[in-house]
Amino acid sequence: MTTVTERAGEVSFWAQTRLVAEREIGTFLRSKGFWIGLVVSLAGLFAAAVLPSVFAGGPPSVAAVGPAAAQSVSGVDLDVREVADVAAARDLVRSGEVDAAILTDAGGIRVLGLSSPPEDVVRALSAAPPVELLEPGAVGQGVQQFVILVFALVFLMISMGGMAIAQSTVTEKQTRIVEILVVTAPVRALLAGKVLGHTALAVGQLIVLAVAAPIALSLGGQTALLAVVAPALGWFVPFVCVGFVLLAAMWAVAGSVVSRQEDLGSSMGLVMLLVMGPYFLVMFFSGNPAVMAVLSYVPFSAAVAMPVRMFTGDAHTWQALLSLGVLCGSVVLVVLLASRLYSGALLQMGGKVALRRAWRSAA
Repeated sequence: MTTVTERAGEVSFWAQTRLVAEREIGTFLRSKGFWIGLVVSLAGLFAAAVLPSVFAGGPPSVAAVGPAAAQSVSGVDLDVREVADVAAARDLVRSGEVDAAILTDAGGIRVLGLSSPPEDVVRALSAAPPVELLEPGAVGQGVQQFVILVFALVFLMISMGGMAIAQSTVTEKQTRIVEILVVTAPVRALLAGKVLGHTALAVGQLIVLAVAAPIALSLGGQTALLAVVAPALGWFVPFVCVGFVLLAAMWAVAGSVVSRQEDLGSSMGLVMLLVMGPYFLVMFFSGNPAVMAVLSYVPFSAAVAMPVRMFTGDAHTWQALLSLGVLCGSVVLVVLLASRLYSGALLQMGGKVALRRAWRSAA
């Protein structure tokens, strides 16, 4: 049966965790660097959505099959390239050298696209012709690459924000404030508060970006894209939040094993690799379904790989749930390990604390 003392201790722990979290949130909301980073992220989002339409090149390029097709679009604002046959036109469309191909038959003009209707070409013609797609898809290849890039960049930005946990931990050790803090709160409450506070900040940034995205897409004339991306966003947000907790615990350990800001670089290597690795892997292998399938079940890359697979239609709901379950289980394990290492290293001053020594000190 739970005693009054145990219940009081439980309440006290969560109350102390909340106080630490509020302190972390307040400190970084007063930081100019936090707001500058958020403004830069918003500026990048708007630039990525608006600038392509502002600085779009000349007229759309098309391959016209034979003189008859070329003649049928003469005087239209299109960059026309005449080819001998349909096979050559298909090759040019698939290689990306032209935006579409113009064919003529008994029914009139017909447009050949790759994975999505070439809207610019269709608008340039006086009447909307039938459109045939070589590789039908919900969105075009260019749009897919753009969305994947945005997902990967947001994941990278949010994950790198966890570096603030390591920096604040080192600052508290270097100024000896940590010795005062542990008198009033357990070390594990300090860790939980830091992770909770910075997770709240990460969620806040995601909400701001999610609210700004429809506005940016609307200004860039890409409102149709939002309906395609929205289902993937429903997976992306929880995956990134859980993935952030996983990395936040490791950032905290990286800060606890050193006592000076100058030494922080020597302890961040592994965490930096786990942050940067998923970004580059997803960018390089986004077109390889087999590699992406593996990455979507690896805890440190699942946060971005699985939402990308849901966006491209390469994964089912049950697979996303399984991946999220693996990620949550990994979070529990890593947080427990990090809690012991953090407890063993936090009060040790001087040089860098070896992980083995931190583990034994917490026993």
